[in-house]
Order: sequence, then C-alpha cells, then structure tokens
Amino acid sequence: MPDHFYVYPTYLGRERSRKDGRRIPAAQALTDLTGEEIVAAAQHLGYKAELESGKQYPRSASAFEGRVKVTKKGSVSKAAFLRSVATELARRRAAGGKK
Repeated sequence: MPDHFYVYPTYLGRERSRKDGRRIPAAQALTDLTGEEIVAAAQHLGYKAELESGKQYPRSASAFEGRVKVTKKGSVSKAAFLRSVATELARRRAAGGKK
C-alpha cells in the first residue's frame, strides 16, 4: 500500500456533484478552493503535504488545478481526512472573512 494519497481541489469543491468527483457532503463543500489552501490546512492538522502544480483531475483534462500529495498518518482513511480538511478550511475562511 502506498504511504500517501492525492487530493484534488475537485474532491472538496461545491461546484461539483458527487457524480463529477466531489467526495464530501455538499454541506461541507467549499467554493473557489486552491491547492495552496489544502496544503496549509493539511499541514495545520499535522500532515506532510506538498502541492504538485500542473497536475489535472482525470475527469477534467483541460483544467490544470494541481493536486496535493499527502503522507498518510496512522490509520486515518482518505474520506476521514477529506472531512477534517474541509472542516479546517471552513474554520480558516470564517476566521479570515473569505467564503
């Protein structure tokens, strides 16, 4: 098993449906999400994360949003990680005034 997983902004974006790649509930999804925000939130949660710019989500081959490579920590699943990152991003945006 790999020691990392990849996170595309699409996984957390409100603009997408579950069918189109969103992996968290719509109530937790965010708008205008960037890879840099995901990296900052993951690092704040104690994960090692790095942005791989120039990468594209396979279902949208024309958009090069980048992806985030996250090193696994313990037995946390990818789904649980995505929910915790979405919660952290929402908290950061509320504190900074960005929606």
